[in-house]
Amino acid sequence: MDGPRQDPRGQLIRPYAVTRGRTEPTRDIAIEAVLVTTPQGRQEAAFAGRDKHMIADLCDGRALSLAEIASHLRVPLGVARVLVADMTGEGMLTLHETSATEGYEERMELLERVLSGLRKL
Repeated sequence: MDGPRQDPRGQLIRPYAVTRGRTEPTRDIAIEAVLVTTPQGRQEAAFAGRDKHMIADLCDGRALSLAEIASHLRVPLGVARVLVADMTGEGMLTLHETSATEGYEERMELLERVLSGLRKL
């Protein structure tokens, strides 16, 4: 006899359930912003919920952009932005934003590199 039948749709969780209905982050974070888990984040990750724990693990020991985090989690960018903004506010992640003095060309080049990296995933 076969084991329990799996739903062919997989585990579907609505994005607003992950963010508890919030659609706006507590701070604006650029898609190319780079994030790294803090020592505090490593300690608190186990108690922070599944998605935050996954983000803390992803960014532990390596810097990832917001876009890469969304891709790894397979969630919409807006959901990742809300979670990451919460985590930076809680001291779990360090945010490294691009310089405000960068011009349009530099930002586009960075976005092209991020897009290229996402395509390789």
